[in-house]
Amino acid sequence: MSDASAPVVTLQRLPDHVALVTLNRPQARNAVNAALAAALEAIVDETERDPEIWAVVLTGAGDGVFCAGADLKEVAAGRAADLFTMRGGFAGFVYADRSKPWITAVNGKALAGGFEIVLACDLVVASENAAFGLPEVSRGLIAAAGGLYRLPRVLPRNLALELVMTGEALDATRAQHHGLVNRVVPSDQVVAQASALAQRITRNAPVAVRESLRVARSACDLDESAARVRTRESRDRVAMTEDYKEGPRAFVEKREPRWQGK
Repeated sequence: MSDASAPVVTLQRLPDHVALVTLNRPQARNAVNAALAAALEAIVDETERDPEIWAVVLTGAGDGVFCAGADLKEVAAGRAADLFTMRGGFAGFVYADRSKPWITAVNGKALAGGFEIVLACDLVVASENAAFGLPEVSRGLIAAAGGLYRLPRVLPRNLALELVMTGEALDATRAQHHGLVNRVVPSDQVVAQASALAQRITRNAPVAVRESLRVARSACDLDESAARVRTRESRDRVAMTEDYKEGPRAFVEKREPRWQGK
């Protein structure tokens, strides 16, 4: 039985500058209510402020479900607006300003707003029993937390439109085939493998990673001229860091770099 006093979102610091964030409402399939939205937004802020966190893994507690989306009991009670925050949007997350890499460890079904949370992240590690879907149309709703425009950016257009209009789910193997998922692993390894991917990222200079990610995230939104400007801005910021000097120095000295993140 779930402990009603347990936090609805938890933050755990792992080795190598990685944080593990867990949606912790397994009794409700990790569905988003007002408390979860507020807590997740606060944790996003904490990971952004903490200079020792360089990458974040996001997963759901329990077996079989990463996140079922909005808590429909809240929606039915007329409290749908409480599932959004002013800065982060749905779940306090999908529109949040995040500079660091976020990797979802999808340990089961990611549906509706749960799938939109996945689409707001940068990389996806999925269990073999994971599935992804936007079933809102089957409830007279629409996927209004970014899914309708983010999904066609990562899947072939016709497949994305099929999922949007039928509400059917995409299994993990097919999702990986079409580039939505980076890794498909056994369910008992999904968090470990996502953490290992995060740790592979944190072997690199953190400011360079963040600035590279900033440019790459905007690739679908900017024309060539604007993308060049953004790239120059990021290059100039990286060039002002100590890590910019440390990387070439470590190469010449034939040793591993000692990144400072500044």
